[in-house]
Amino acid sequence: MTDKREQTVHDKWYNGHALVWLLAPLALLFIFLSGVRRLLFKSGIKKRFKASVPVIVVGNISVGGNGKTPVVLALAEYYKSRGLKVGILSRGYGAKSPQYPRVVTHNDPANEVGDEPRLLAGRSGCIVVIDPVRSRGAAMLQNECGCDLIICDDGLQHYALHRDVELVVMDERLVGSGYLLPMGPLREGQWRLAKVDAIVHNARTLPSFDQSVSPQFLMSLEPSDFVNVADSNKTATRNEISTQNCKAMAGIGDPKRFFNQLKAMGITLNEERALADHFAFSSSDIPSGRVLMTEKDAVKARAFAHDDCWYLPVTARLSPDFYQLVDAKLLRAGLALDNNQ
Repeated sequence: MTDKREQTVHDKWYNGHALVWLLAPLALLFIFLSGVRRLLFKSGIKKRFKASVPVIVVGNISVGGNGKTPVVLALAEYYKSRGLKVGILSRGYGAKSPQYPRVVTHNDPANEVGDEPRLLAGRSGCIVVIDPVRSRGAAMLQNECGCDLIICDDGLQHYALHRDVELVVMDERLVGSGYLLPMGPLREGQWRLAKVDAIVHNARTLPSFDQSVSPQFLMSLEPSDFVNVADSNKTATRNEISTQNCKAMAGIGDPKRFFNQLKAMGITLNEERALADHFAFSSSDIPSGRVLMTEKDAVKARAFAHDDCWYLPVTARLSPDFYQLVDAKLLRAGLALDNNQ
């Protein structure tokens, strides 16, 4: 579990404490190696796999979660409604599968397939494939699963897979200190924000940048009723949940985002437990009493959660202009879309 001291250290690193300059030599090495790698792909020395169907990559330029999964789900739902067979591709962070590529089902244990793929399989109704070698997983979705469209959850820096649409998701932390790894949270420089097709902000307002960036769109996360972790047939409204003292726990990139969302819903929190992203917790990590958690954590806790554990499903809401932009990119990539749907 991440205690307050550990969270403070992480926040200082993320925001650029003076001590991070001790890591400057390693950051320079990271810049050199990542630049060489990009050049090798751009020149064709390192080959890319190009699927015969369009590929959308939903990623970020910083480490840690910031809302990619709701965007993937929203895109999957939208293109399913347009009559397409959508496949979702994930690296499967933290997965311990005996074989790859692997099709994920809603019954698979999260510790074997990864928490986010397990969530995606349960919510999307799409074929979800995990594979650390994303080009191999994309080939399976294309050849064996017969998908019309592949949505890749993360993988913006996985240049071995050709993509037709690149989307960056950011939260209110934006680029943090603006330093590259390991000095700061950036996987690529801020220049990348002008090269993608669109930026989706999991925030209340659109930010301003000192540089030119790609088109920006706001995303809101619309909560539904709470769902019982142990028994998904049981639901509760926010009013029903708030009748008792609540404790909240979150193993996402920015746990405060979840805690603030609960407070904005009028729920009083007596305790907030911030966990590391993808934290593999056990029954001993769940406190007694009424516990609220994210859906991503719930897929890991279902087997041992007590009866008063609840998760909050959320749905991403994006503007029609966002979908029109993605439609236009996919049409140029050769995807046939029925505009009457």
